[in-house]
Amino acid sequence: MAKQSEDLTAPIPMRIVGPVRITGPVVDGDVEIPLATFETPLWPSVNRGARVSVESGGIAAVVVDDRMTRSVLVQAPSAEVALATLRGLESRRDELAGVAEAGSRHTRLVDMHSQIVGNLLYLRLEMQTGDASGHNMVTAAADRVLSWILAEYPACAYVSVSGNYCTDKKPNAVDGILGRGKYVVTEMTVPQSVCRRFLKTEPARIVDLNIKKNLIGSMLAGAVRAANAHFANMLLGFYLATGQDAANIIEGSQGFVHAEVTGQDLYFSCTLPNVIVGTVGAGKDLPFVRDNLERVGCAGRQDDGAGARRLAVIAAAAVCCGELSLLAAQTNPGELMAAHTRLERS
Repeated sequence: MAKQSEDLTAPIPMRIVGPVRITGPVVDGDVEIPLATFETPLWPSVNRGARVSVESGGIAAVVVDDRMTRSVLVQAPSAEVALATLRGLESRRDELAGVAEAGSRHTRLVDMHSQIVGNLLYLRLEMQTGDASGHNMVTAAADRVLSWILAEYPACAYVSVSGNYCTDKKPNAVDGILGRGKYVVTEMTVPQSVCRRFLKTEPARIVDLNIKKNLIGSMLAGAVRAANAHFANMLLGFYLATGQDAANIIEGSQGFVHAEVTGQDLYFSCTLPNVIVGTVGAGKDLPFVRDNLERVGCAGRQDDGAGARRLAVIAAAAVCCGELSLLAAQTNPGELMAAHTRLERS
């Protein structure tokens, strides 16, 4: 049996796909995408979507929002005291921000939200964390804020530094509504001729499938803020290849596909409200991770979190490529299973 102190590794097959063509204010150019996965059909599928992105003039991508969260939880003697404490904290927002930001020059409080349940006060702290994904930075800030609250409002008692109103690595609605991670929107217009040649289908068939599968099917399943075919597949492959906390695919995979026929062409968009990635921190010093981050132009710390935002856009572009390719395959009877059988049995 290996000693507990030994550093062990678990090799996962990895390939470089693409390039994918991305346009926009964060990324503008062709990027090769590393994906680590045991699902071998994922590589040619994402690669097909990447080829479509080149033939269609690129995937336009924007970052709508950028924040990481942690929610502290305290208990008051009564709901009245909990409310009075909250009103006090709201009136001292600048003081609270100073406490939260004191431990790191990269931490900045951008907003806070609250909920009162009985005599419990949940305070959701929302911060920008530079090029780090931010889990540890916001927890450290939350620890400082919590100590300050208990000192300034002694009627309240400690419950937890994380009250699950964050919300971390669990399916939820609040992260998509209030924001956690990078909120990225990708979109491209695929000419009908490109659809036919590379995706072997028609724009209208992809639109129809998106409505009946991703939208109606997801509602029947009771999905939480999710209407997509397999965002998690591409996110996991990309997260593992670039040294991310892979459990963040849980909230990361909650997102939406929107498709329309415009003229004769296909408008295709993937919205990912919770892409949680960083270019510094745990795992980023591993040689293969460092190589992959350098490959995509995201190695090390950059100005004001630009590297992490670039990485989030590339992750979202990979999702867009894989989602489009899978939906196209599923418009054709038997194509999906035939591809899996051919590739996985070989």
